[in-house]
Amino acid sequence: MIGPRVRVCIVAAKYNETYTDALVQNVIEELGELVPNARVDLIRVPGAFEIPVTVASVIEREGPACIIALGVIIRGSTQHADLVATSVTNGLQQLAMESKRPIIHEVLLVDDEKQAYARCIGAQLNRGKEAARAAASMIDIFQELDRSMPHQTPRTNPRARNA
Repeated sequence: MIGPRVRVCIVAAKYNETYTDALVQNVIEELGELVPNARVDLIRVPGAFEIPVTVASVIEREGPACIIALGVIIRGSTQHADLVATSVTNGLQQLAMESKRPIIHEVLLVDDEKQAYARCIGAQLNRGKEAARAAASMIDIFQELDRSMPHQTPRTNPRARNA
């Protein structure tokens, strides 16, 4: 069970807004049910490529319990979408490993708008709801790690200790 009030930050791209807005809404609704004591902050960035640097800044400044990265990249006739998706994925994974903080990666790379609709707005493959479930699970896991390993220094923001 998730303990007292926790902070979750959503970093979402504005690009492909119809789909990213649906992802954001689904995450917020599902988190409301799964983690009713969560404070959810939303930061919108221009596109998927801007997500990792924003996540890095959030970790450094705020240190929420979990970050959810949301975006939709639709493939075109060039390799640009694949390059952006790979860059975002690698950046988010590196940040998660370095910060030891859960980062839920739902920056979707899809072939067309039909796939985007199915994953962002549809009910069966809804990645927004899945992101919220993964976030709730990871918050619970990390809180349990903090409780079960009291001799270890819990994950905290260095600035918070001096405040």
